[in-house]
Amino acid sequence: MTEQALDKSSPETQAVEPENKETLGSFLWFVVKLVIAVLIFRSFIFSPFTIPSESMLPNLRNGDYLVAAKWPYGFSRFSLPGEPKLFEGRIFAHLPERGDVAIFKHPVTGADYVKRVIGLPGDTVAVRDGVVILNGEPLQREDAGVADIPMSANTGCRRDGGEVVDGTVCRYRRFRETLPSGKSYMTLDFGSVGPRFLTDATGGLSLDKDGRPLRIDPDNTAPVVVPEGKLFMMGDNRDNSMDSRYPAVPKGGVGLVDADLLIGRASMVLWSTDGSLEWIKPWTWIRSARWDRIGSDI
Repeated sequence: MTEQALDKSSPETQAVEPENKETLGSFLWFVVKLVIAVLIFRSFIFSPFTIPSESMLPNLRNGDYLVAAKWPYGFSRFSLPGEPKLFEGRIFAHLPERGDVAIFKHPVTGADYVKRVIGLPGDTVAVRDGVVILNGEPLQREDAGVADIPMSANTGCRRDGGEVVDGTVCRYRRFRETLPSGKSYMTLDFGSVGPRFLTDATGGLSLDKDGRPLRIDPDNTAPVVVPEGKLFMMGDNRDNSMDSRYPAVPKGGVGLVDADLLIGRASMVLWSTDGSLEWIKPWTWIRSARWDRIGSDI
């Protein structure tokens, strides 16, 4: 081997050395491609959402972080970041199936809501003594014992339907409800709760056309025919859910939900916290996690 072959600084060696220096332009192009990939993924494939209430107990809990599939119901402007008004309606539109846990926009406020699809266009839905009546037939409903929900910073116990056990668990009556398709899921029921007063956007009492306070009994509702393009949604926590049994008002019921407001189908719990997590304190990330819920299907 010659001395020249060992000389890394020789002209011959310098001529064949590849250029490994990254330019600012190539780095920025990488960032642009990464952002585009993330936007495409979140807009058309999967997107994360959080559960901020107890309306879907026992199946979803306050503090669950779930992922929703974006393609099953088609795409609308609500599928895109920032919800730009590029087009109306949905493309590649498909109706959900009864029993799907769907994420949609509140008809009044535009906030993200999650409920279970009970009625499709053309269905007649009513509730009688807490039992859902679908197209004139009661849904199969079986006693499934009790659901023990651990109490935490973000999960309390409704004294009008739950029982505190050992100071740490809230015990509710649980039922298995089955749709005509055979799909089944667990629900909670407080028993007969009676008519409830409804509030308006200002927090005052909602009034009917005669000026009298509106009251709705969630356990007994009149039959409603779901119009074309609409959906009847219900929470699994039947006596603690403002859903299609109630008129659409801010921070309240959702009424019959327009299918164009659908965002996606809830698929899996990615993460769950009991409410004691503080982002600036990393050691609370582990302590607050509900490990038994992470990765569970919906």
